[in-house]
Amino acid sequence: MNGSKLSLVLMLFSATLTGQALAVDVEPFAMPKVSVEAGFQDFYAQVARNIYVSGQPDESALALAKAKGVSRVINLRTHQEMDNRMVVPFDEAAAVASLGLEYVHIPLGGPDTPYSEESLAAFAEAVASSDGPVLLHCTVAWRASHLWAAYLVAHQGYSVASAVEVGKRMNMGGFPFAEFLGRSVNLDVK
Repeated sequence: MNGSKLSLVLMLFSATLTGQALAVDVEPFAMPKVSVEAGFQDFYAQVARNIYVSGQPDESALALAKAKGVSRVINLRTHQEMDNRMVVPFDEAAAVASLGLEYVHIPLGGPDTPYSEESLAAFAEAVASSDGPVLLHCTVAWRASHLWAAYLVAHQGYSVASAVEVGKRMNMGGFPFAEFLGRSVNLDVK
């Protein structure tokens, strides 16, 4: 077990022994509540009582998230994406801070920030340590949907098949490998 996983396990075990509840009680919905919300690029859903997943929010969407009680924004977009004002025309970290919300950046994608167990552990820690509801986002919620599905398996006891079903109801889409082939592909999970 790597250090990130061990520290998360110890934190959860310690909270159980001392009777302390985690700051955010994650109760995943069997299926996400997908809706159309202005200001979120392509996708918005409530996936648990205290977790929202979306595409890139604009500044008005961040204010809407705050109005819904969100206290922490977790951004999965890369530094290159976030620094490009043609792609994201405002400083998201500054906008989040100006609303009095916490900002967590877990960049995913590309050779410098690959998908990893450490990224999943960082997300789990960011959820567990939040003082309230969380907004998880990337560009169009593709990475966020995949991360949420992995979280369901690793931290909520879902089977891979059940988590993938939830992800597909979000914006997970298919697996690019299968899409290139134009058919369904069964990936063996070890």
